Amino acid sequence: MGHVHLYASDPDAQKKLWVDLLGAQVTHSGTLELLKFPGILVVVAKARNPTTGGSDGSTVNHFGFLVKSYGDTKAKLSGANLTFTMDRPENKQMIAQFPDGVRVEFTEDPNLKVPIAFHHIHEYATDPESVRSWYVKTFGAKAGKRGEFAAAMVPGGEVDFRKADAAAAPTKGRSLDHIGFEVTNLEAFCKKLEAEGVTFDTTYRVVPQLDGLKIAYVLDPIGTRIELTEGFASK
Repeated sequence: MGHVHLYASDPDAQKKLWVDLLGAQVTHSGTLELLKFPGILVVVAKARNPTTGGSDGSTVNHFGFLVKSYGDTKAKLSGANLTFTMDRPENKQMIAQFPDGVRVEFTEDPNLKVPIAFHHIHEYATDPESVRSWYVKTFGAKAGKRGEFAAAMVPGGEVDFRKADAAAAPTKGRSLDHIGFEVTNLEAFCKKLEAEGVTFDTTYRVVPQLDGLKIAYVLDPIGTRIELTEGFASK
């Protein structure tokens, strides 16, 4: 896994939750601030224009973490006046509504060796199996299951797919604008994807102001924007 990129109306308020409440470590890639958790980076940027909506209603409905304590995490989230779109104490699982409509799931794992760690991206698709197959073919993910959900397993996490009755909106322009994968030898990988006919939103380039970070953006079959990076792994 690589990162999730959020556009916020008030980035400082959003960052405060991730850092002060959930314990993210602040690091940088050149001028870009990164909020680091075991397994993933969270990027929070100022929205240049009003976003077209929260994560609910887009192809990426939410992303999720494992936590060592459901009770402690719920108390922190409640104390920050966050609401819950799902709360199942019997499963020790909840989805909190973060600012700008970003949904984040938390599930207790008492065997976790750290207080919090990334777990999954959750997409909604009318044909979950075909989208999973695309992730398996395109990124070499391993086909699997998480409960009732089809899943594409990658090092450090997974992308899960839920059956949707109607097509969801693409992520571009939403408060959760895109997800990201860290790739080894990105330039060669992009040439491979181009040959396979994968749709690019932004072609391969190097960004000097981000410590020479190498990036490209592709779109999955249902409109999820995915940033491919080479250089975040060292952050």
